[in-house]
Amino acid sequence: MQWAKDLGEFVTIKFNGLEIAGKFGADGITSGKFPNGEPYTWKKRRRQ
Repeated sequence: MQWAKDLGEFVTIKFNGLEIAGKFGADGITSGKFPNGEPYTWKKRRRQ
């Protein structure tokens, strides 16, 4: 999994009869925005 994150490209990992595909790792949020400039507006809502 770490190798896939370091690679930074679309990969397919197969193990124990499962297949996981995608680009692993996460882009960071800086100053409330995604790296592409769009605002990050998600907020956790707690039940009261």
